[in-house]
Amino acid sequence: MLEIVECPVNLALPVGQHRHCLLAQIPVHLRRGEGGYTVADAAAQWRLVQSVLDTVGEHEASFRKLDFLVFPEGCLPLAHLDDMLAAVGRLRNNTVTMFGLEHVPLRAYRELLGRHAADNREALGLLDRDSAAHDAGAKPVNVCCIAVKEDDGRLRVFLEAKGHPFHGEEFLDKDRDLYQGRHVYLFRSHAAFNFMVLICLDYLYRDLYSSNIRRIVDHANQMYFTSRQGLDVLFVVQCNPKPEHPAYREILSGFYGEYLEDTPGVRETATVFGNCSEESVVEASGRRSRFGCSSVVIGRRHKLARVQMPEFSTDDLHGAPLGRLRFGTGTRLYYLNLPLHHELDPRSYRIPLKVHAILRPAGDAWVRLSGEEMLQGLAADE
Repeated sequence: MLEIVECPVNLALPVGQHRHCLLAQIPVHLRRGEGGYTVADAAAQWRLVQSVLDTVGEHEASFRKLDFLVFPEGCLPLAHLDDMLAAVGRLRNNTVTMFGLEHVPLRAYRELLGRHAADNREALGLLDRDSAAHDAGAKPVNVCCIAVKEDDGRLRVFLEAKGHPFHGEEFLDKDRDLYQGRHVYLFRSHAAFNFMVLICLDYLYRDLYSSNIRRIVDHANQMYFTSRQGLDVLFVVQCNPKPEHPAYREILSGFYGEYLEDTPGVRETATVFGNCSEESVVEASGRRSRFGCSSVVIGRRHKLARVQMPEFSTDDLHGAPLGRLRFGTGTRLYYLNLPLHHELDPRSYRIPLKVHAILRPAGDAWVRLSGEEMLQGLAADE
């Protein structure tokens, strides 16, 4: 089971204001190798990721309120990690960027933790005490990076390994299994704002007794009972080549308190799923059309209008105690605000979750969709 490591971060997030998030739903092309799945064309993938960062930097006025930048799982080649951190370091202060790396050997993951040991000391200790990691230096690891640029300009780099296998649970061959991470960070800012980042299937139940998500709910509840603070946002970075599975509905229903148990620590949590786009290809994963559909889920205490548009829609996952904003499958940048705690007058008609802009690729740049394009959808040749 994952160990939850609480980590204070120096983020000056204005109290009483919405948090703004940019979801980069970009394509990811992965190929199967001896050491897991790696990016097929590292140079092209880096140019794509860099174009998103350049767009955020060049349109600073438009993204001046950006707090969280979310990239998909497995989207960055290891060779460009330093380039990525250098580019993230040029973003404005109080910005959190999260992204997934291609699979790396366990020894390389250990080296990354050591390179950023000041921010990952507890993670290093958990890895060194893990008997499963001994003599397994070549075992592939699915890694997520959370880069926090604090209020004073300092860039902190946190690393997590996926706690669930990427592919191996569906095969008898043990060699297809991945190293299973032993920790996940709970970031706590001075503004009493708390968030976590998971890698895709870490959100799902492993079994009834060692569930990662059950562990997170219990920890958030304890945090609520001791400090009256809850988990504000749970980010789940994905590269999901499967159709929408009923298991997500079951877990979300329990997470938001449907099953005979109150969960005050996560009652107000916004759950953000950042996926890759329909242009993605994971070797041997089947049809590409199963990719896409990033989404944001909020509890039923928040209002969410009924909308059906080509670019996004809302639903309640067939009667679950929640509201979901579900995006399309295309290559897009979605800029939205996340809801505050439900401290507004319950008679208010204000919708707390709003889409501020949607951008589509145009060559090496990104252009904003007009209102007509969002209502009617883009032409097939675009």
